[in-house]
Amino acid sequence: MDMRNTIFKVKYLLLFSFLVSSILYSQNQLTYVESSQGLGTPALEGGRTELEFADVNNDGHLDILSIGDHGSPYINTQEHGVMVWFGDGMGNWSVFQYGDFGYGGIAVGDVNNDGFLDVGYGMHHDYSGNDLGDQLLEVALGDGTGMLWTPWDDGLATNGENWGMFGTDFADIDNDGDLDIGSNSFGSGAGVHVYINNMDGTWNQTFGFLGGNSTDDFVFGDINNDGFPDLAVAHQYGTVYVNEGNGNFFLADGNLPTGGLLGRRGPDLGDVDNDGADELSFCNSNGGVEIWKWSNGNNWTLISSGLPASGGYEATQIYDMDMDSFADIAAFGDGVVSVWKGNGFGSWSQMANFTLPSPGDFQAFRIDGDPDHNGYPDIALVDEEGSFINYQNHLRFFKETSARDSLSIKPVAPGPNRYWHTNSIQTIRWISEVPLGDTSWVKIEISRIDTLGPWHLIAHLLPNNGHYQWQVPDSLASNEVCRIRYTVYSQMDSAVGITPSGFYIGPVSVKISDIESQLRDNFLLLQNFPNPFNPATTIQYYLPTTEWVTLKIYDLYGRQVTSLINNKQNAGNHQVQFDGALLSSGVYVLRVNAGGYSGSRKIVLLK
Repeated sequence: MDMRNTIFKVKYLLLFSFLVSSILYSQNQLTYVESSQGLGTPALEGGRTELEFADVNNDGHLDILSIGDHGSPYINTQEHGVMVWFGDGMGNWSVFQYGDFGYGGIAVGDVNNDGFLDVGYGMHHDYSGNDLGDQLLEVALGDGTGMLWTPWDDGLATNGENWGMFGTDFADIDNDGDLDIGSNSFGSGAGVHVYINNMDGTWNQTFGFLGGNSTDDFVFGDINNDGFPDLAVAHQYGTVYVNEGNGNFFLADGNLPTGGLLGRRGPDLGDVDNDGADELSFCNSNGGVEIWKWSNGNNWTLISSGLPASGGYEATQIYDMDMDSFADIAAFGDGVVSVWKGNGFGSWSQMANFTLPSPGDFQAFRIDGDPDHNGYPDIALVDEEGSFINYQNHLRFFKETSARDSLSIKPVAPGPNRYWHTNSIQTIRWISEVPLGDTSWVKIEISRIDTLGPWHLIAHLLPNNGHYQWQVPDSLASNEVCRIRYTVYSQMDSAVGITPSGFYIGPVSVKISDIESQLRDNFLLLQNFPNPFNPATTIQYYLPTTEWVTLKIYDLYGRQVTSLINNKQNAGNHQVQFDGALLSSGVYVLRVNAGGYSGSRKIVLLK
């Protein structure tokens, strides 16, 4: 095991050196061209909306989904219900609509684990006369065609959401193997709400509040890398809420600058420094772009060197736009789209900027995949163009212009050092370049011992659409370094990509507040969190009886690094902080002895 860890550390250092060199010497610039054929149907009206990329008919090409803007359903336009613009892999689109409701946000995922993508949506116009579209927050099951949706929404929007909901997202907030839903108010009053999935078409609220103003957006992420999804909202009462592990959330805005009466605009969550924890991006009150990093103690640090402090930006997206294994930041507003390259250390340099044909106001902005299969992510947006009373929304798609001349595949998620719980629902993501005219499929495998294997099959013969929803098996529980291997193949060729840095899979961690309800007769040593950590982590354990306790940290050669506990402790829950600020990055072992009980855990310090 020592040799394996040594190999991992050497590989990590070599990869890190290569990536830093690429950043220092590459002057890569991105260019985009509009490819919106078919997106003008139906004509839109005006006001906010939300977009998602997903392959809802499993043909290998990403589609665009929405429930429309203020004109849905049938107000000065023919838009209505769940709207799917089917993509052909070239940047051409054709629409299909189902249902008589609309105006709001949308999320896509498989909520009943039947292999078909479903939708969740918060809306303002619940005008339908039947079960599909008659409440302000809904989930509807898909049948794999993108043309038929069946309501699966009992218990949603039953806690005061009587004005309208909007931004919506899915995540497995309790790591029980199914997707749950969260949504933010449309404008004022309806608040923020999170519901857990009972897997029978019913939902129970676990978190929420009413009141306050909002600018509509809602997104799940993980700011502390504990494997429990957190959330960010554009809301007056606060932006970031951390998951307690049981479906409840607590506000974690800490020292973030004030969001004012409408909340911080256009928030997104993504890991920009590859430590496994997500950072927060948003547009400030001056129209500038900011990124902040959270740390233990509910402290935030601004990491926005090179980003504009002011401008007309209203929405952000964090994504690896140049596919160099470091996340970048894109922003949209006042008819302008800009992309800044990230270096992994919080410094940014602009690598793309373009103005729309008829500059207007932001109404939607989305980046999540590569619909034209050229190996680079693409951009969908809605721009409100023209002046009152003749303004009109325009849905536009911009594809990166690099040629499709080879077969390749690059990992996107899980990112480096991410922590996933067994049994949880996760999305594996990739970007694949496919030569024009070729048809391709993807195989996904996992190794629990870095790149040494053996490689275990996750899925085979997948459509090459860049997204695969996976329930992490209990059999993969491990605190070793894991890697995923992606293989894309056509009738004539194949290519392989492997996650550039390891990630971690472990059993669902029980937080210290949960142990009271799970008192047991046995000694319990929990996995530290966060893990990996920098520089501090929390160690938790449960003593069934009063005992003399020692807790020590060792390196992989068995040498004691420090002693944290050496005294008598009462039965019950205990926790201690370990600060590794003076230690080098690497794998360490913590050992606890308490009378006749003992336990050990591997912990990873990553600076």
